This record gives sequence, C-alpha cells and structure tokens, in this order.
Amino acid sequence: MARDYYETLGVSRSATADEIQRAFRSLARRYHPDINSDPSAEDRFKEINEAYQVLSDPETRSRYDRFGPDFRQIPDDVAAGAARGASRQRQRGGGRPRATRAGGYSGGIDIDDLLSGLGGVGGFDSIFSGFGGSGPAPGADQQAEIELTVEQAYTGGQQRVTLSSGSGERSYDVNIPAGVTDGQRIRLAGQGGQGSQGGAPGDLYLVVRIKPHERFRLEGRDIYVELAVAPWEAALGATVPVPTPGGEAKVTVPGGSSSGRRLRVSGEGMPNRRGARGDLYAIVRIVVPRRLKRRERELFEQLAAVSTFDPRSGT
Repeated sequence: MARDYYETLGVSRSATADEIQRAFRSLARRYHPDINSDPSAEDRFKEINEAYQVLSDPETRSRYDRFGPDFRQIPDDVAAGAARGASRQRQRGGGRPRATRAGGYSGGIDIDDLLSGLGGVGGFDSIFSGFGGSGPAPGADQQAEIELTVEQAYTGGQQRVTLSSGSGERSYDVNIPAGVTDGQRIRLAGQGGQGSQGGAPGDLYLVVRIKPHERFRLEGRDIYVELAVAPWEAALGATVPVPTPGGEAKVTVPGGSSSGRRLRVSGEGMPNRRGARGDLYAIVRIVVPRRLKRRERELFEQLAAVSTFDPRSGT
C-alpha cells in the first residue's frame, strides 16, 4: 500500500502550508544521502520529496485529500470540482505556488534556500535532476572526525590533518586549541561544501576524538593517572614525581596511604581557555620489589615480626 503523504512528512491532515514546509525542510536535511550514510536514506529522501510536491500545491493536495493514493488516476472531469475549489482557495490566498524545474511545486519554498543548508552538495542534482535555484546559494557546513593523542590535546598547536572522502584526500593545517576535549568541534571557515551559482562555501567542523591512552584517563578536563609508590613511601609518606601529559609534577603522598587512595593535584589537568584548568588525580598503587636483596628481606622479616598490623581485620 502507498504510504500516506501526511504520515511521510509527520504532519496532520489539517496541517498548514507553513507546517508542511517546516516538516519538509527538517526531514530533507536529515535524510539527504550526502549527509546521512544510512543505505535507506536515499529512498526515504525520495519519499519525503514526493510527499512534499503533492502537499505543497493546494490543488494537488485537494485532489489527494479527496481521492487518496489513486488521485493521479482519477479522470480530470471527475476531479474538476475539487480543482475549482482549490483554485478559489488559491485566489483567496493571493498568489500561486512557484514552480520548480522538476515540474512540481515548491509551495512557497525556494529549493536553493533548502539546498543552502545542505551545502549545495553535488549528490542532490544526481538524485533529483532538474532542481535548481534563482541565485547564489551558500555551501553547507560539513563535519569530520579527527583523532588526537592525550598529549596533542593537552598541548595544542599546529597539526597537519588529512581527511579522505569520495573525491580523494585533502590536507589542512589546523590550529588545535590547548586543552581541547573529546567531542569538541574545531571550525575551519570556508572549507565546507561548495556553494552553488557562485555562493560562498560552508564551514568544515572537525570533531575531536581523543585516543585511549595506556597511562592517562580523561574525564572532562580532569586527568587520572596511576601513581606507583614503594611500601615505605606509602607507610611513611613522601613527595614523589607524577607524570602528566605536559611533563612531570610533584605530589605529596600522606603517610598511611593504601592502594586506591586518590590524591588531587589542583590545576594540573587539561588547560581551559575560558576558565579554570582541570585537576590531576593520582591513584596510589603500592608496588613491592619483585626480588628482595638479602638486607631488604631481613628488614621485612623484622617488620613482620614486630608489627601487629592486620590488613584483613574488619574486611
């Protein structure tokens, strides 16, 4: 069975022309196959366009409302009454719809205005031949992902980024802001989709993805790192070096620290151009020698003999 055009656009049968137009714009942007990589996007886009071509023209919409999916097979003399009613309605509205080059109706929407949001991407004309515009239309904003190491995100600076697309590879010199976080977007002005009929190009937005790190873990702008300490450092306390993506910092280990204790080093997290830096959290991990020297063994044996400490007490 043919799908209901109102259902296709997600509007009610009493929807106004403006509501139909807004629904079409939203869906067309979402399902354009040059933006949506889902294999079904192209077919969905064609359904949306067909529904809009019918419902945006008052006369065609009236005929569809009266006769349903088979409205194109209804003889003209049978549909004449509906056509006359639609004509009177159009005259009361003070104008007639603008025709597209495809022979349908735009229903008051300039197709190039819609395409400007899609960037004048070349795939549109290959899917729906005949659509065009009355003047220059700006290109679409486009989006791509780039991967950075934690160190690159921390320090920022100039990076050479190469992106692959259907038309080949293209390289950009990108200024990475220090402290960029996962999911943050970097704007490259004028590097997006090409405009149509001399329109300005859109922008390219690079979405940052930070690679997993063997040592550092990020939570927002806070950095977590394991801190290996010797048993005597954990028992007696010590000031020890701790690694950060920007170099080495110092952290004080309080006496009596056990594995898993979280030590905060304020302001040693990811930089922030618009506010306070993140913090560094060092997670204590007590490490013992794999092989004890003779004297070390003697001292540990003496400690074991005199200590009354039971780590399993109360657990």
